Amino acid sequence: MTPSRTGRDDGPPLFSIITPVFDPPVDVLEETIASVLAQEHRDWEWILVDDASTDPTVVATITRHMLGDPRIRLLERDVNGHIVAASNDGIAAARGEFVVLLDHDDLLTPDALAVNARLIDEHDDVDYLYSDEDKVDARGRTYGRFTKPDWSPERLRGQMYTSHLSVVRTSLVREVGAFREGYDGSQDHDLALRIGEVARRVVHIPEVLYHWRAVAGSTSAAIDAKPYATVAGQRAVQDHLDRTGVAARVDQGAEPGRYVIQRELDPGIRVSVVIPTLGQDAIVFGQRRVMVVEAVRSLLARTAHPDVEVVVVHDTPTPAAVLDELREVAGDRLVLVPYDKPFNYSEKMNLGAVAASGERLVLLNDDVEVISERWLENLVAPLDDPRVGMTGAKLYFDDSTVQHACHAYWGSHYRHPFRFWTRDEPGPFGELVVNREVSGVTAACAAMTRETYFEVGGFTETLPSNFNDVDLCYKVRHVGRSIVWVANCELFHFESRTREGRAEAWERYAVVRRWGIPEDDAFTPSAVASPMIDPHRILRERIREADPGVRAPAAAPQP
Repeated sequence: MTPSRTGRDDGPPLFSIITPVFDPPVDVLEETIASVLAQEHRDWEWILVDDASTDPTVVATITRHMLGDPRIRLLERDVNGHIVAASNDGIAAARGEFVVLLDHDDLLTPDALAVNARLIDEHDDVDYLYSDEDKVDARGRTYGRFTKPDWSPERLRGQMYTSHLSVVRTSLVREVGAFREGYDGSQDHDLALRIGEVARRVVHIPEVLYHWRAVAGSTSAAIDAKPYATVAGQRAVQDHLDRTGVAARVDQGAEPGRYVIQRELDPGIRVSVVIPTLGQDAIVFGQRRVMVVEAVRSLLARTAHPDVEVVVVHDTPTPAAVLDELREVAGDRLVLVPYDKPFNYSEKMNLGAVAASGERLVLLNDDVEVISERWLENLVAPLDDPRVGMTGAKLYFDDSTVQHACHAYWGSHYRHPFRFWTRDEPGPFGELVVNREVSGVTAACAAMTRETYFEVGGFTETLPSNFNDVDLCYKVRHVGRSIVWVANCELFHFESRTREGRAEAWERYAVVRRWGIPEDDAFTPSAVASPMIDPHRILRERIREADPGVRAPAAAPQP
Protein backbone atom coordinates (compact mmCIF):
# COMPACT_ATOMS: atom_id res chain seq x y z
CA MET A 1 0.00 0.00 0.00
CA THR A 2 1.60 3.27 -1.11
CA PRO A 3 -0.43 6.38 -0.37
CA SER A 4 0.31 9.29 -2.66
CA ARG A 5 0.67 12.92 -1.76
CA THR A 6 -2.45 14.66 -2.96
CA GLY A 7 -4.23 17.95 -2.49
CA ARG A 8 -1.32 20.38 -3.03
CA ASP A 9 1.75 21.09 -5.13
CA ASP A 10 4.88 22.20 -3.29
CA GLY A 11 3.21 24.69 -0.98
CA PRO A 12 2.34 24.20 2.68
CA PRO A 13 -0.03 21.33 3.49
CA LEU A 14 -3.74 21.91 3.89
CA PHE A 15 -5.03 20.44 7.15
CA SER A 16 -8.62 19.29 7.61
CA ILE A 17 -9.48 19.61 11.29
CA ILE A 18 -12.30 17.19 12.15
CA THR A 19 -14.42 17.86 15.24
CA PRO A 20 -17.57 15.90 16.10
CA VAL A 21 -19.81 18.09 18.28
CA PHE A 22 -22.54 17.13 20.72
CA ASP A 23 -23.81 19.53 23.37
CA PRO A 24 -20.55 20.96 24.71
CA PRO A 25 -20.85 23.90 27.12
CA VAL A 26 -20.84 26.91 24.83
CA ASP A 27 -18.12 28.71 26.78
CA VAL A 28 -15.90 25.65 26.42
CA LEU A 29 -16.68 25.40 22.71
CA GLU A 30 -15.72 29.06 22.34
CA GLU A 31 -12.30 28.29 23.85
CA THR A 32 -11.81 25.44 21.40
CA ILE A 33 -12.76 27.72 18.51
CA ALA A 34 -10.38 30.41 19.74
CA SER A 35 -7.51 27.89 19.84
CA VAL A 36 -8.10 27.00 16.18
CA LEU A 37 -8.43 30.60 15.04
CA ALA A 38 -5.12 31.37 16.78
CA GLN A 39 -3.16 28.90 14.65
CA GLU A 40 0.08 30.30 13.24
CA HIS A 41 -0.26 28.04 10.20
CA ARG A 42 -3.08 29.48 8.11
CA ASP A 43 -3.73 26.67 5.61
CA TRP A 44 -6.52 24.76 7.26
CA GLU A 45 -10.19 23.97 7.00
CA TRP A 46 -12.28 23.04 9.99
CA ILE A 47 -15.16 20.63 9.60
CA LEU A 48 -17.41 20.61 12.66
CA VAL A 49 -20.02 17.85 12.56
CA ASP A 50 -22.94 18.59 14.85
CA ASP A 51 -24.28 15.23 15.99
CA ALA A 52 -27.87 16.40 16.62
CA SER A 53 -27.08 18.59 19.63
CA THR A 54 -30.09 19.35 21.82
CA ASP A 55 -28.80 22.81 22.75
CA PRO A 56 -29.57 25.21 19.84
CA THR A 57 -26.89 27.64 20.98
CA VAL A 58 -24.22 25.12 19.92
CA VAL A 59 -25.11 25.32 16.23
CA ALA A 60 -25.72 29.06 16.55
CA THR A 61 -22.23 29.56 17.97
CA ILE A 62 -20.59 27.56 15.18
CA THR A 63 -22.68 29.35 12.53
CA ARG A 64 -21.64 32.75 13.81
CA HIS A 65 -17.96 31.86 13.54
CA MET A 66 -18.51 30.18 10.17
CA LEU A 67 -19.91 33.42 8.76
CA GLY A 68 -16.77 35.20 9.92
CA ASP A 69 -14.25 32.69 8.53
CA PRO A 70 -14.87 30.71 5.32
CA ARG A 71 -12.41 28.02 6.44
CA ILE A 72 -14.97 26.84 8.99
CA ARG A 73 -17.58 24.38 7.73
CA LEU A 74 -20.59 22.99 9.57
CA LEU A 75 -22.22 19.64 8.85
CA GLU A 76 -25.46 18.91 10.69
CA ARG A 77 -26.73 15.41 11.39
CA ASP A 78 -30.45 14.87 11.83
CA VAL A 79 -29.98 11.89 14.13
CA ASN A 80 -27.35 11.36 16.80
CA GLY A 81 -24.94 8.73 15.49
CA HIS A 82 -22.22 9.06 18.15
CA ILE A 83 -18.56 9.82 17.65
CA VAL A 84 -17.71 7.26 14.96
CA ALA A 85 -20.49 8.26 12.57
CA ALA A 86 -19.95 11.97 13.14
CA SER A 87 -16.18 11.73 12.67
CA ASN A 88 -16.56 9.71 9.49
CA ASP A 89 -18.91 12.35 8.05
CA GLY A 90 -16.16 14.90 8.60
CA ILE A 91 -13.47 12.69 7.06
CA ALA A 92 -15.64 12.08 3.99
CA ALA A 93 -15.96 15.84 3.49
CA ALA A 94 -12.26 16.63 4.07
CA ARG A 95 -10.36 18.37 1.27
CA GLY A 96 -7.01 18.60 3.05
CA GLU A 97 -3.97 16.40 2.64
CA PHE A 98 -3.93 15.60 6.36
CA VAL A 99 -6.71 15.03 8.86
CA VAL A 100 -6.33 16.59 12.32
CA LEU A 101 -8.48 15.11 15.09
CA LEU A 102 -9.78 17.62 17.65
CA ASP A 103 -12.44 17.05 20.31
CA HIS A 104 -15.10 19.71 20.82
CA ASP A 105 -13.83 20.74 24.25
CA ASP A 106 -10.05 20.52 23.85
CA LEU A 107 -7.40 23.07 22.88
CA LEU A 108 -4.63 23.27 20.30
CA THR A 109 -1.48 25.20 21.07
CA PRO A 110 -0.95 28.13 18.64
CA ASP A 111 1.93 26.36 16.88
CA ALA A 112 0.24 22.94 16.62
CA LEU A 113 -0.36 23.00 12.87
CA ALA A 114 2.84 24.92 12.11
CA VAL A 115 5.02 22.29 13.79
CA ASN A 116 3.26 19.51 11.88
CA ALA A 117 3.58 21.41 8.60
CA ARG A 118 7.32 21.82 9.07
CA LEU A 119 7.83 18.09 9.72
CA ILE A 120 5.64 17.13 6.77
CA ASP A 121 7.83 19.28 4.54
CA GLU A 122 10.95 17.60 5.97
CA HIS A 123 9.62 14.05 5.50
CA ASP A 124 7.83 13.57 2.20
CA ASP A 125 6.75 10.03 3.15
CA VAL A 126 5.26 10.77 6.57
CA ASP A 127 1.76 9.35 7.02
CA TYR A 128 1.13 9.75 10.74
CA LEU A 129 2.31 12.34 13.26
CA TYR A 130 1.56 12.50 16.97
CA SER A 131 2.66 14.88 19.70
CA ASP A 132 2.99 15.01 23.44
CA GLU A 133 -0.06 16.22 25.33
CA ASP A 134 -1.21 17.45 28.71
CA LYS A 135 -4.49 18.14 30.46
CA VAL A 136 -6.28 21.39 31.21
CA ASP A 137 -8.68 21.82 34.12
CA ALA A 138 -11.79 23.97 34.44
CA ARG A 139 -9.67 26.93 35.53
CA GLY A 140 -7.41 26.71 32.49
CA ARG A 141 -4.44 25.25 34.35
CA THR A 142 -2.39 22.67 32.48
CA TYR A 143 -0.92 19.62 34.19
CA GLY A 144 -0.07 15.96 33.66
CA ARG A 145 2.21 16.16 30.64
CA PHE A 146 2.43 12.86 28.81
CA THR A 147 5.98 12.69 27.47
CA LYS A 148 5.73 10.01 24.81
CA PRO A 149 8.36 7.81 23.20
CA ASP A 150 9.13 7.69 19.51
CA TRP A 151 7.03 5.29 17.46
CA SER A 152 6.43 2.18 19.56
CA PRO A 153 4.09 -0.32 17.85
CA GLU A 154 4.43 -2.78 20.72
CA ARG A 155 3.33 -0.16 23.23
CA LEU A 156 0.38 0.76 21.01
CA ARG A 157 -0.85 -2.79 21.45
CA GLY A 158 -0.87 -2.31 25.21
CA GLN A 159 -2.37 1.17 25.33
CA MET A 160 -3.53 4.01 23.09
CA TYR A 161 -0.49 6.14 23.76
CA THR A 162 -0.32 8.26 20.58
CA SER A 163 -3.73 9.85 21.18
CA HIS A 164 -3.55 13.67 20.90
CA LEU A 165 -2.49 15.43 18.84
CA SER A 166 -2.84 12.95 15.96
CA VAL A 167 -2.40 14.06 12.36
CA VAL A 168 -2.93 11.44 9.64
CA ARG A 169 -2.68 11.48 5.86
CA THR A 170 -6.27 11.76 4.59
CA SER A 171 -5.86 9.29 1.73
CA LEU A 172 -4.56 6.65 4.14
CA VAL A 173 -7.39 7.20 6.63
CA ARG A 174 -9.87 6.57 3.83
CA GLU A 175 -7.91 3.62 2.50
CA VAL A 176 -8.07 1.75 5.81
CA GLY A 177 -11.78 2.49 6.21
CA ALA A 178 -11.69 5.45 8.63
CA PHE A 179 -13.33 4.83 12.02
CA ARG A 180 -15.17 1.55 12.51
CA GLU A 181 -18.64 1.22 14.00
CA GLY A 182 -18.79 -0.75 17.22
CA TYR A 183 -15.53 0.63 18.63
CA ASP A 184 -16.90 3.79 20.24
CA GLY A 185 -14.69 4.96 23.06
CA SER A 186 -11.64 3.28 21.53
CA GLN A 187 -12.24 4.21 17.92
CA ASP A 188 -9.03 6.24 17.87
CA HIS A 189 -7.02 3.26 19.19
CA ASP A 190 -8.52 1.00 16.55
CA LEU A 191 -7.70 3.50 13.80
CA ALA A 192 -4.15 4.06 15.08
CA LEU A 193 -3.49 0.31 15.02
CA ARG A 194 -4.72 0.03 11.43
CA ILE A 195 -2.79 3.11 10.33
CA GLY A 196 0.35 1.84 12.05
CA GLU A 197 0.20 -1.41 10.11
CA VAL A 198 0.61 0.35 6.77
CA ALA A 199 2.14 3.80 7.43
CA ARG A 200 5.43 4.44 5.64
CA ARG A 201 6.72 6.79 8.31
CA VAL A 202 5.40 7.71 11.76
CA VAL A 203 6.79 10.83 13.43
CA HIS A 204 6.66 11.65 17.13
CA ILE A 205 6.73 15.35 18.02
CA PRO A 206 8.24 15.73 21.53
CA GLU A 207 6.30 18.92 22.23
CA VAL A 208 2.92 19.52 23.86
CA LEU A 209 0.62 20.60 21.03
CA TYR A 210 -2.68 19.57 22.59
CA HIS A 211 -4.44 20.35 25.87
CA TRP A 212 -6.92 17.60 26.75
CA ARG A 213 -9.75 18.98 28.88
CA ALA A 214 -10.34 17.08 32.11
CA VAL A 215 -14.00 17.40 33.09
CA ALA A 216 -16.37 15.07 34.91
CA GLY A 217 -17.19 12.03 32.75
CA SER A 218 -14.47 12.67 30.16
CA THR A 219 -11.95 10.03 29.17
CA SER A 220 -9.10 12.40 29.99
CA ALA A 221 -10.31 12.79 33.56
CA ALA A 222 -10.78 9.07 34.13
CA ILE A 223 -11.12 6.30 31.59
CA ASP A 224 -13.13 4.25 34.09
CA ALA A 225 -15.88 6.82 33.47
CA LYS A 226 -16.34 5.01 30.14
CA PRO A 227 -15.87 1.28 30.83
CA TYR A 228 -17.28 0.41 27.41
CA ALA A 229 -14.19 2.03 25.92
CA THR A 230 -11.83 -0.56 27.43
CA VAL A 231 -13.92 -3.44 26.08
CA ALA A 232 -13.82 -1.89 22.61
CA GLY A 233 -10.08 -1.33 22.98
CA GLN A 234 -9.50 -4.97 23.87
CA ARG A 235 -11.35 -6.03 20.72
CA ALA A 236 -9.41 -3.53 18.62
CA VAL A 237 -6.07 -4.93 19.80
CA GLN A 238 -7.20 -8.54 19.28
CA ASP A 239 -8.35 -7.65 15.76
CA HIS A 240 -4.97 -6.08 15.08
CA LEU A 241 -3.07 -9.15 16.29
CA ASP A 242 -5.26 -11.40 14.18
CA ARG A 243 -4.74 -9.22 11.10
CA THR A 244 -0.98 -9.18 11.52
CA GLY A 245 -0.65 -12.90 12.23
CA VAL A 246 0.47 -12.59 15.86
CA ALA A 247 -0.58 -15.65 17.87
CA ALA A 248 -1.68 -14.08 21.13
CA ARG A 249 -4.64 -13.42 23.41
CA VAL A 250 -5.49 -9.95 24.70
CA ASP A 251 -6.51 -9.62 28.35
CA GLN A 252 -7.64 -6.56 30.26
CA GLY A 253 -4.81 -5.06 32.29
CA ALA A 254 -4.82 -4.00 35.91
CA GLU A 255 -5.62 -0.44 34.84
CA PRO A 256 -8.44 0.61 32.50
CA GLY A 257 -7.14 1.16 29.00
CA ARG A 258 -4.14 -1.13 29.49
CA TYR A 259 -3.99 -4.48 27.73
CA VAL A 260 -1.90 -7.58 28.43
CA ILE A 261 -0.65 -9.55 25.43
CA GLN A 262 -0.42 -13.27 26.24
CA ARG A 263 1.79 -14.75 23.54
CA GLU A 264 1.80 -18.19 21.98
CA LEU A 265 5.12 -19.79 21.04
CA ASP A 266 5.39 -22.36 18.27
CA PRO A 267 5.95 -25.68 20.10
CA GLY A 268 8.36 -26.74 17.38
CA ILE A 269 10.86 -24.00 18.26
CA ARG A 270 13.74 -25.05 20.50
CA VAL A 271 14.67 -22.50 23.15
CA SER A 272 18.14 -22.62 24.71
CA VAL A 273 18.52 -20.91 28.08
CA VAL A 274 22.16 -19.91 28.60
CA ILE A 275 23.25 -19.42 32.23
CA PRO A 276 26.80 -18.59 33.41
CA THR A 277 27.68 -19.65 36.96
CA LEU A 278 30.34 -20.35 39.53
CA GLY A 279 27.90 -22.53 41.44
CA GLN A 280 27.82 -20.28 44.48
CA ASP A 281 25.24 -20.17 47.23
CA ALA A 282 23.66 -17.22 49.04
CA ILE A 283 20.98 -16.33 51.56
CA VAL A 284 17.65 -15.55 49.87
CA PHE A 285 14.40 -15.03 51.75
CA GLY A 286 16.16 -16.14 54.91
CA GLN A 287 17.36 -19.46 53.52
CA ARG A 288 20.61 -20.54 51.93
CA ARG A 289 20.30 -21.72 48.34
CA VAL A 290 22.57 -22.71 45.48
CA MET A 291 21.63 -19.91 43.12
CA VAL A 292 22.00 -21.63 39.76
CA VAL A 293 20.12 -24.73 40.89
CA GLU A 294 17.14 -22.73 42.10
CA ALA A 295 17.20 -20.56 38.98
CA VAL A 296 16.95 -23.67 36.80
CA ARG A 297 14.36 -25.24 39.09
CA SER A 298 12.12 -22.16 38.92
CA LEU A 299 12.38 -21.73 35.16
CA LEU A 300 11.50 -25.36 34.47
CA ALA A 301 8.65 -25.32 36.98
CA ARG A 302 7.05 -22.36 35.21
CA THR A 303 7.77 -23.37 31.63
CA ALA A 304 5.13 -25.19 29.62
CA HIS A 305 7.02 -25.00 26.33
CA PRO A 306 7.96 -28.56 25.32
CA ASP A 307 11.42 -27.97 23.85
CA VAL A 308 13.73 -26.18 26.27
CA GLU A 309 17.46 -26.73 26.57
CA VAL A 310 19.40 -25.44 29.60
CA VAL A 311 23.02 -24.55 28.83
CA VAL A 312 25.03 -23.91 31.99
CA VAL A 313 28.50 -22.42 31.50
CA HIS A 314 30.25 -23.21 34.77
CA ASP A 315 33.66 -22.25 36.09
CA THR A 316 35.76 -25.32 36.73
CA PRO A 317 35.82 -24.69 40.52
CA THR A 318 32.03 -25.26 40.56
CA PRO A 319 31.42 -28.01 43.14
CA ALA A 320 30.64 -31.43 41.68
CA ALA A 321 27.62 -31.63 43.98
CA VAL A 322 26.14 -28.56 42.29
CA LEU A 323 26.58 -30.10 38.84
CA ASP A 324 24.99 -33.33 40.06
CA GLU A 325 22.01 -31.40 41.42
CA LEU A 326 21.64 -29.59 38.10
CA ARG A 327 21.58 -32.95 36.31
CA GLU A 328 18.89 -34.13 38.70
CA VAL A 329 16.75 -31.01 38.19
CA ALA A 330 17.14 -30.60 34.41
CA GLY A 331 17.75 -34.17 33.25
CA ASP A 332 18.53 -34.61 29.57
CA ARG A 333 17.70 -30.96 28.88
CA LEU A 334 20.99 -29.94 30.52
CA VAL A 335 24.16 -29.05 28.61
CA LEU A 336 27.24 -28.33 30.74
CA VAL A 337 30.02 -26.15 29.34
CA PRO A 338 33.18 -25.88 31.50
CA TYR A 339 35.08 -22.59 31.72
CA ASP A 340 38.60 -22.43 33.16
CA LYS A 341 39.67 -18.79 32.69
CA PRO A 342 39.46 -15.68 34.88
CA PHE A 343 35.95 -14.24 35.15
CA ASN A 344 34.62 -12.94 31.83
CA TYR A 345 30.84 -12.89 31.62
CA SER A 346 30.88 -11.99 27.93
CA GLU A 347 33.13 -14.87 26.92
CA LYS A 348 31.10 -17.32 29.00
CA MET A 349 27.85 -16.26 27.34
CA ASN A 350 29.40 -16.53 23.89
CA LEU A 351 30.63 -20.05 24.66
CA GLY A 352 27.14 -20.96 25.85
CA ALA A 353 25.58 -19.58 22.68
CA VAL A 354 27.96 -21.65 20.55
CA ALA A 355 27.09 -24.79 22.53
CA ALA A 356 23.33 -24.11 22.35
CA SER A 357 21.25 -25.86 19.70
CA GLY A 358 18.11 -23.72 19.96
CA GLU A 359 16.76 -21.29 17.39
CA ARG A 360 16.01 -18.90 20.24
CA LEU A 361 18.45 -17.96 22.99
CA VAL A 362 17.43 -16.81 26.46
CA LEU A 363 20.26 -15.07 28.31
CA LEU A 364 19.79 -15.64 32.04
CA ASN A 365 21.76 -14.86 35.18
CA ASP A 366 22.14 -17.52 37.82
CA ASP A 367 20.86 -15.11 40.50
CA VAL A 368 17.23 -15.03 39.33
CA GLU A 369 13.98 -16.80 40.08
CA VAL A 370 11.13 -17.01 37.58
CA ILE A 371 7.83 -15.95 39.17
CA SER A 372 5.34 -15.52 36.31
CA GLU A 373 3.57 -18.19 34.33
CA ARG A 374 4.02 -18.05 30.54
CA TRP A 375 7.22 -16.07 31.10
CA LEU A 376 9.03 -17.91 28.32
CA GLU A 377 6.28 -17.54 25.72
CA ASN A 378 5.86 -13.84 26.43
CA LEU A 379 9.63 -13.23 26.35
CA VAL A 380 10.52 -15.27 23.28
CA ALA A 381 7.49 -15.08 20.95
CA PRO A 382 7.94 -11.37 20.06
CA LEU A 383 11.13 -12.44 18.27
CA ASP A 384 8.91 -14.02 15.60
CA ASP A 385 8.66 -10.47 14.25
CA PRO A 386 11.82 -9.97 12.16
CA ARG A 387 11.89 -6.30 13.18
CA VAL A 388 12.49 -7.29 16.83
CA GLY A 389 16.07 -8.15 17.69
CA MET A 390 15.97 -8.55 21.46
CA THR A 391 13.51 -8.73 24.36
CA GLY A 392 13.91 -8.22 28.09
CA ALA A 393 12.03 -8.93 31.29
CA LYS A 394 10.63 -7.13 34.31
CA LEU A 395 12.87 -7.85 37.29
CA TYR A 396 12.31 -7.31 41.02
CA PHE A 397 14.49 -7.12 44.08
CA ASP A 398 13.62 -9.61 46.79
CA ASP A 399 11.42 -6.97 48.45
CA SER A 400 9.25 -6.92 45.29
CA THR A 401 10.37 -3.46 44.23
CA VAL A 402 11.41 -2.95 40.63
CA GLN A 403 15.05 -3.63 39.80
CA HIS A 404 14.73 -3.46 36.02
CA ALA A 405 12.05 -2.11 33.69
CA CYS A 406 14.38 -1.30 30.76
CA HIS A 407 17.56 0.66 30.26
CA ALA A 408 17.54 4.39 29.64
CA TYR A 409 20.59 6.00 28.10
CA TRP A 410 21.02 9.65 29.10
CA GLY A 411 24.31 11.05 27.91
CA SER A 412 26.99 8.67 29.16
CA HIS A 413 24.75 7.36 31.95
CA TYR A 414 23.07 3.97 31.65
CA ARG A 415 20.21 3.82 34.11
CA HIS A 416 17.40 1.56 35.27
CA PRO A 417 14.39 3.91 35.31
CA PHE A 418 11.60 3.12 37.78
CA ARG A 419 14.08 1.45 40.12
CA PHE A 420 12.44 0.75 43.52
CA TRP A 421 8.90 1.36 42.33
CA THR A 422 6.66 -1.23 43.95
CA ARG A 423 5.46 -4.28 42.07
CA ASP A 424 1.81 -3.18 42.00
CA GLU A 425 2.48 0.35 40.70
CA PRO A 426 1.52 0.85 37.05
CA GLY A 427 4.07 3.63 36.64
CA PRO A 428 3.48 6.97 34.93
CA PHE A 429 1.11 6.51 31.99
CA GLY A 430 1.29 2.73 32.35
CA GLU A 431 5.04 2.45 31.72
CA LEU A 432 5.38 -0.53 34.09
CA VAL A 433 2.44 -2.60 32.86
CA VAL A 434 2.62 -2.46 29.05
CA ASN A 435 5.14 -3.98 26.67
CA ARG A 436 7.11 -1.34 24.81
CA GLU A 437 10.07 -0.66 22.58
CA VAL A 438 13.03 0.57 24.63
CA SER A 439 16.63 1.59 24.11
CA GLY A 440 18.01 -1.39 25.98
CA VAL A 441 17.46 -4.19 28.49
CA THR A 442 19.62 -6.02 30.97
CA ALA A 443 21.05 -9.38 29.99
CA ALA A 444 20.08 -10.75 33.41
CA CYS A 445 17.03 -12.00 31.51
CA ALA A 446 16.83 -11.33 27.79
CA ALA A 447 16.11 -13.22 24.58
CA MET A 448 17.40 -13.11 21.02
CA THR A 449 17.20 -15.28 17.96
CA ARG A 450 20.32 -17.31 17.38
CA GLU A 451 20.65 -15.60 13.99
CA THR A 452 20.63 -12.08 15.46
CA TYR A 453 23.01 -13.01 18.28
CA PHE A 454 25.70 -14.18 15.89
CA GLU A 455 24.95 -11.49 13.31
CA VAL A 456 25.94 -8.82 15.84
CA GLY A 457 28.85 -10.87 17.19
CA GLY A 458 27.40 -11.71 20.58
CA PHE A 459 28.89 -10.04 23.63
CA THR A 460 32.06 -7.95 23.33
CA GLU A 461 34.64 -9.95 25.27
CA THR A 462 36.81 -6.93 26.11
CA LEU A 463 33.89 -5.89 28.37
CA PRO A 464 34.16 -8.79 30.80
CA SER A 465 31.92 -7.58 33.60
CA ASN A 466 29.78 -4.46 33.22
CA PHE A 467 28.01 -2.59 30.42
CA ASN A 468 28.44 -5.56 28.07
CA ASP A 469 24.65 -5.76 27.82
CA VAL A 470 24.47 -2.03 27.02
CA ASP A 471 26.98 -2.64 24.24
CA LEU A 472 24.97 -5.63 22.99
CA CYS A 473 21.81 -3.51 22.85
CA TYR A 474 23.61 -0.87 20.82
CA LYS A 475 24.73 -3.63 18.44
CA VAL A 476 21.18 -4.89 18.00
CA ARG A 477 19.83 -1.45 17.24
CA HIS A 478 22.78 -0.71 14.97
CA VAL A 479 21.60 -3.45 12.59
CA GLY A 480 18.14 -1.90 12.51
CA ARG A 481 16.24 -4.08 14.94
CA SER A 482 14.18 -2.99 17.91
CA ILE A 483 14.36 -4.04 21.56
CA VAL A 484 11.13 -4.83 23.39
CA TRP A 485 10.68 -4.83 27.16
CA VAL A 486 8.06 -7.38 28.24
CA ALA A 487 5.99 -6.39 31.27
CA ASN A 488 4.41 -9.81 31.77
CA CYS A 489 7.68 -11.71 31.98
CA GLU A 490 8.54 -11.36 35.67
CA LEU A 491 11.46 -12.64 37.73
CA PHE A 492 13.20 -11.90 40.98
CA HIS A 493 16.76 -10.74 40.44
CA PHE A 494 18.90 -11.17 43.54
CA GLU A 495 21.41 -8.76 42.05
CA SER A 496 25.11 -9.45 42.57
CA ARG A 497 24.53 -12.24 45.09
CA THR A 498 27.05 -14.39 43.23
CA ARG A 499 29.68 -11.82 42.22
CA GLU A 500 30.91 -8.31 42.96
CA GLY A 501 28.61 -5.83 41.24
CA ARG A 502 30.79 -2.71 41.27
CA ALA A 503 31.33 -1.06 37.88
CA GLU A 504 34.66 0.34 36.78
CA ALA A 505 34.78 3.77 35.14
CA TRP A 506 36.79 2.52 32.16
CA GLU A 507 33.96 0.14 31.23
CA ARG A 508 31.56 3.03 30.82
CA TYR A 509 34.14 5.03 28.88
CA ALA A 510 34.78 2.09 26.55
CA VAL A 511 31.09 1.97 25.59
CA VAL A 512 30.91 5.74 25.11
CA ARG A 513 34.05 5.69 22.97
CA ARG A 514 32.59 2.98 20.77
CA TRP A 515 29.03 4.28 20.37
CA GLY A 516 29.24 7.96 21.22
CA ILE A 517 26.24 9.46 23.01
CA PRO A 518 23.22 8.79 20.77
CA GLU A 519 19.83 10.21 21.69
CA ASP A 520 17.47 7.95 23.60
CA ASP A 521 14.26 7.71 21.58
CA ALA A 522 12.43 5.83 24.32
CA PHE A 523 12.93 8.67 26.82
CA THR A 524 13.06 12.27 25.61
CA PRO A 525 15.02 14.84 27.65
CA SER A 526 11.86 16.11 29.35
CA ALA A 527 11.24 12.60 30.67
CA VAL A 528 14.31 12.89 32.87
CA ALA A 529 12.29 15.21 35.13
CA SER A 530 9.20 13.00 34.99
CA PRO A 531 7.86 10.79 37.82
CA MET A 532 10.16 7.95 36.74
CA ILE A 533 12.86 9.79 38.69
CA ASP A 534 11.53 10.08 42.22
CA PRO A 535 13.91 11.77 44.72
CA HIS A 536 12.70 9.54 47.56
CA ARG A 537 13.50 6.43 45.54
CA ILE A 538 16.90 7.86 44.65
CA LEU A 539 17.60 8.36 48.36
CA ARG A 540 16.62 4.76 49.06
CA GLU A 541 18.93 3.62 46.28
CA ARG A 542 21.85 5.57 47.70
CA ILE A 543 21.25 4.20 51.17
CA ARG A 544 20.95 0.69 49.82
CA GLU A 545 24.02 0.68 47.59
CA ALA A 546 27.25 0.87 49.54
CA ASP A 547 30.12 2.85 48.03
CA PRO A 548 28.87 3.43 44.46
CA GLY A 549 32.13 5.11 43.42
CA VAL A 550 34.33 3.64 40.71
CA ARG A 551 38.02 3.84 39.91
CA ALA A 552 39.71 3.83 36.51
CA PRO A 553 42.82 1.77 35.68
CA ALA A 554 45.84 3.31 33.99
CA ALA A 555 44.66 2.12 30.57
CA ALA A 556 41.17 1.30 29.32
CA PRO A 557 40.80 -1.77 27.09
CA GLN A 558 38.97 -1.12 23.84
CA PRO A 559 36.04 -3.25 22.70
